[in-house]
Amino acid sequence: MSDRLLVLASSSPRRRELLALLGLSFEVCSSEFHECPTVGLSPIEQVRLFAREKARSVALVRSQALVLGSDTVIDLDGRLLGKPMNLADARAMLSRLAGRSHQVHTAVAVCDRARQIESVEIATVEVWMKADIEQVYDRYLASEESLDKAGAYAIQGLGGDLVERIHGDYTTVVGLPLKLVARLLRSAGCSILVNVEDLYRRKPYANWNRFAA
Repeated sequence: MSDRLLVLASSSPRRRELLALLGLSFEVCSSEFHECPTVGLSPIEQVRLFAREKARSVALVRSQALVLGSDTVIDLDGRLLGKPMNLADARAMLSRLAGRSHQVHTAVAVCDRARQIESVEIATVEVWMKADIEQVYDRYLASEESLDKAGAYAIQGLGGDLVERIHGDYTTVVGLPLKLVARLLRSAGCSILVNVEDLYRRKPYANWNRFAA
């Protein structure tokens, strides 16, 4: 990698774990940007805005660093599903998703104020959920895993049992599409020493092998 400091603008442990798979040295700085959906924006427009503003907010205080920001949203029939407010809300979300497909959009933004670099790109995956199985939902909701997850499920955790199949990059659904991240970081001057294609063959992350393309 270049001598440019890389900063991940996220408090998500999943994004930290995924980024670490690229073999990069980086620091973590949580974004102060408040994610409040904007009326009239599509899910894709919204996720692009969130990722860009997360990266920008950290770049304001880490102006000598290359900042990586990301955001993930659930798109059901063109409408955004956020994080549930409580378990009842989580059950309602899962019921809406059951037995059908939805899209997961993850936007990745890179921002370097000193070098006037800024770009945002989006990866999208189609996800098919299993039909509504009340007992499975009861067990899953009892784990409380769904409470801080967009769409009320985590594919890398117990929520993987709710997913029938996906079409696209598994890491996009988890929250950080590694092929896209590697390409954007290389474009910004980072040296990615890990063989990304080999990484995708090995799939060294929870439940990745279950949903291999």
